[in-house]
Amino acid sequence: MERRQAALGSAAFFVLAPGGVAGLLPWLLTRWRVEEPLPFWLPLRVLGALLLLGGLAVLISSFARFAAEGLGTPAPVAPPDRLVVGGFYRYVRNPMYLAVLALIVGQALVLGQLVLIAYAAVVTAAFTAMVHWHEEPALHRQFGDQYDTYRAAVPGWLPRLRPWVSG
Repeated sequence: MERRQAALGSAAFFVLAPGGVAGLLPWLLTRWRVEEPLPFWLPLRVLGALLLLGGLAVLISSFARFAAEGLGTPAPVAPPDRLVVGGFYRYVRNPMYLAVLALIVGQALVLGQLVLIAYAAVVTAAFTAMVHWHEEPALHRQFGDQYDTYRAAVPGWLPRLRPWVSG
């Protein structure tokens, strides 16, 4: 796939997938109304804002990496031609999922909407199941030993402290 096609496909998938999971569904659950669940909630709002900024930065960078490095998209219908192992993928195998979860939890804290914490738990379970039952077997079939080496070196959910350097 050409880089331009990969970039357009990634942008479209960005709007649909994370846009739906971390944008539309939280809005439907909360209408983005601000609540004050506990006194002195301000420090948690600040933490939420940091999670939103960080999650968005990781998500955008990771999507861009699929087009630039992988020559494909994160969408299952147009997967990358090359295994994506640069950028945040040097620290953790699932930075996009972690970024989406950061966006959901960030909204929960900024808005004081605890229903989004429960929603984040459901999304976590769905992401974990999808990675285990679909993505990891598909990546092993597509990239074989290259993926197995990467999987052995880079954790799935808790980032490494130092970036992995492929040999």
